[in-house]
Order: sequence, then C-alpha cells, then structure tokens
Amino acid sequence: MADPDPAPGQQDARDDLLRELVSHLSNNRTELRQEWARRIGEARLLTALTEEEIFSEATSVYDNYVEVLETGSVEALQDYARNLSERIIPRGVETDEVLGIVLLLRDVLARSLFEKYQADFQVLNEVLDAYEPAANRIANTVGVNFVQERERIIRQQQEAIRELSTPVLQVRERLLILPIIGVLDGQRARQLTEQLLRGIRTNRARVVVIDITGVPAIDSTVANHLVQTVDASRLMGASVIITGLSSEIAQTLVTLGVDLSKVNAVGDLQGGIEEAERLLGYTVISGAVDKADDRV
Repeated sequence: MADPDPAPGQQDARDDLLRELVSHLSNNRTELRQEWARRIGEARLLTALTEEEIFSEATSVYDNYVEVLETGSVEALQDYARNLSERIIPRGVETDEVLGIVLLLRDVLARSLFEKYQADFQVLNEVLDAYEPAANRIANTVGVNFVQERERIIRQQQEAIRELSTPVLQVRERLLILPIIGVLDGQRARQLTEQLLRGIRTNRARVVVIDITGVPAIDSTVANHLVQTVDASRLMGASVIITGLSSEIAQTLVTLGVDLSKVNAVGDLQGGIEEAERLLGYTVISGAVDKADDRV
C-alpha cells in the first residue's frame, strides 16, 4: 500500500531536507564523482567505454541526478538518458550495466549521508526518507528510458535486416526484381508487399519480377497474400511475373486451391526477365538488348 501524502508541515520539512541534501551533494561533487567512477571500475561496468568516457558520463549523470533532487523534474534526466542510450547501446552496453551504475551512485550518495548524519540517527532517518523516493524515481527514469531506447534500436535493426532480406532492385528502366530468400511468413509477406509498392511508385515501374527460387515452402496465407500483391501492383500500373516456383510449392498451391488465374508464372528468373523485357517492348538480338518499341 502506498504511503499517504505528507501533511503540509511534513512536506515543508522534507523540502528543507532535500535542499540541505542538494547543498551537500553539490559541495562534495568532486569527491563523490571520483568515488562513484572508482566503484564503476571495480564492478567492471561500462567496460566498453574508456576511463575518460566513464568519468565524463558519470559527471553528467551526477549533475542530472542532483538537478532532479533539486527541482523534482525528471525531464532533463529523461533527455540525457535517451541521449546516453543512443551513444552507448551500439557499443554493446547492456541494460543491467546502466541500472548497475545508477544503483552504485545511489549507494555512494547514501553512504555519504550516513557519514554526514551518523551522529544524529533521527535526522539521518528523516534525510533518507526524503532522499529515497527521489533516488528510486531517478533509477526508474534512467532504466525505463534506456530500455525504451534499446527496444527502438532493436526495432530499427530488425527493419533494416528485413529490408536487406527482401531488396527491390531496379535492373532496367520501368523494371524491378524482388528476389526472396528464406522463410516467407505472413508478416514478412506484408512487409515485402509494402516495399514493392513503394518501389513501383518511386521507380514508376511497369513490370515486376518476383523470384521465389529461394523460398522453401508457402502456406495458404502467404499464397493468398502473393495474389493480393499481384492485384495491388496491377492497380498501381505494374504487371507482376513470378518465377522460381518449385514443384513442391506448385503442388501446394494447387492443393490449397489458391486462385492463380491472375498470376503470370515463368519457370526461372532468366525467363522472367526475358518475359518482362518483352512486355516492356525490348528485344534480345545476338546477346544485346534493343528497344523495339518506345511506347511504354
């Protein structure tokens, strides 16, 4: 159960204690930062950073920490935590390391308070009562923002990997090729459709060759999605040729009863490109491709 809000007099006393605490942390900034950086090194945290970088980040975190205690606002700390995460996540720093250094700072500061107020146990308890909620809020703010930034970076990396795994290639004016390799599930099928439609619009494509030679299997959901992709491409003015249908996939499509009447299927990629060039009005003469009709 959450503690009730303090009475006005108690809140004033707590505010006075926080101001005294901020003054103590500001006056002892150099010693406490050095102690914290030493503890980080002993715990072997942030090993991806140099000692100079660790001390620099420790200084920034410390100052933001004191600012939160002084103002009660975590906005500046949130901005810094996101910025810090952007810089150190790509270098391999893990979530437990970030939480570890924040908890170490909390311990370093708590120990300094014990030393300052050890002669008056009642005042020490009051100081800790004022300090701990703010310290917990700071640790939670840094941890949450680090995790959110890490998840954002992971999503970006996953998106980049998906785009690399389904590249839309322009091999000739108005002609695109989409080679697909690997497992094709519903999510990836939707993603490749989005990429393909963007490619059609960007390149003003008239013909698209989708090669699925490297796809081991297709289920009914993916098969129907491919048919929808053909329809969507046609609405954008592009004809679709599918190449590389294996005998297993062909039998699966027939067994599933997928409507392939609108799909132009050609045996292999080379045949698909030749068919695409024919649709675009190109002809192949002695290994060279000429344009037979400019009206495309």
